[in-house]
Amino acid sequence: MTRAVVCAGLVAIAVPAPVAAQSNDRLQRLEQQVNALQRAVFPGGDDRFFEPEITPERALPQDTSPQVTTSALTDVLARLEAIEGQLARLTAATEVNENALSSVETRLTAMEGSDIAAVTTSSTGPASQSSTTSAGPSGVIAVPSDNRTSQTAPASSNVAAASSSTSEPAAGPSPERLQAVQGIAKPATGDAGDDEYTYGFRLWDAGFYPEAQQQLAMFVEQYPNHWRTTYGRNLLGRAFLDAGEPRAAATHFFDNYQSDGNGARAPDSLLYLVESMIALGDTRRACIALAEFGESYAALAAGRLADMYGDLGGRVDCN
Repeated sequence: MTRAVVCAGLVAIAVPAPVAAQSNDRLQRLEQQVNALQRAVFPGGDDRFFEPEITPERALPQDTSPQVTTSALTDVLARLEAIEGQLARLTAATEVNENALSSVETRLTAMEGSDIAAVTTSSTGPASQSSTTSAGPSGVIAVPSDNRTSQTAPASSNVAAASSSTSEPAAGPSPERLQAVQGIAKPATGDAGDDEYTYGFRLWDAGFYPEAQQQLAMFVEQYPNHWRTTYGRNLLGRAFLDAGEPRAAATHFFDNYQSDGNGARAPDSLLYLVESMIALGDTRRACIALAEFGESYAALAAGRLADMYGDLGGRVDCN
């Protein structure tokens, strides 16, 4: 009985063996087909080819070199370049404005000086025309060809007048005058230029105007750069003005003012130019010179030369 049961069990176990083996083969075949289908539909359809949707962050290779933040530096450099460009434009504009102002000042000075310069310039050759026209005020001051011509003009005219009437030579200075002139001592201080000027001043102060004219003209010619030259030119004009020759005086006054407007006696010469124009009856140029003095030498107009400035202003109507 027992043996029969065991045999039956063995038969029962042995019967499904081919079926199990067959099922296993079928499973393996199905798996292969699924894998083949998966490879066809989804190439690389396993972990080796499909990356997961969520993966841990990969560590980037670290650069050990120092990193420079260029954004801030770039902004600073750009702003600096903009500032430099603005400064360059402002500098250029400033230079243009300065040049324009300088040009305007030069033109204004030339316009103002042209009216005063007309005091010493004739429109058709002053020296030759003045000798052929009347002695009345013409509104234009004749300019002598040089100092020596203006100084010797009276003597030459006297000689011409004498020769036209008689053959006797013109009378020279009297012995008394020569002796008086010789009595004027010439200083000897070691400064030759200053000595020549001082001698001319002494001659003028003593009333020897022709002799003072010659002496001062010689000083101005020989010492054009001496510190006394501005005094010499001004005093030379006064020697002519005091001698009753306002035209020649105006020439020297204007020359002193024009040669060195900052000279010690340039403002004095400008006022004496006004006086010369008043003596000639030339109100227009007298007013121009008076206005120029008030504008250029305002401090002196209220200081050292205030009396002379006020007196001349009262002698001429510039309204």
